[in-house]
Amino acid sequence: MAYQTRDVVDAMTAASGTKLTDLRVDGGAAVMDLLMQLQADQVGVPVRRPRDHETTALGAAFLAGLAEGVWPSLQSVSQRWELDAEFLPATGDAALIADALHEQWSRAVERSRHWVPR
Repeated sequence: MAYQTRDVVDAMTAASGTKLTDLRVDGGAAVMDLLMQLQADQVGVPVRRPRDHETTALGAAFLAGLAEGVWPSLQSVSQRWELDAEFLPATGDAALIADALHEQWSRAVERSRHWVPR
């Protein structure tokens, strides 16, 4: 998951020319500290996990509330986000190891594309 996310972030960065400053996560996998640390190491930015791990459904509720005037502004909704944990990316030799692991991932993905002849 961490390697796939890095691939997506790299593609988005290349297409938009905008660098990621942090990555906010949610969902069931976000509760795994090790995975979140691996993710930070792979994308090279802080990974921030909210107290409420199921923010996808909450986001839909916030949008409905904004549309119906329950919340006066997007700012009032964003102020409700609370940090549970932050995972900082590796530096130095550890960052080089993270890059090497991603390179292995990329080679494995490339090999699997030709696994079964057409």
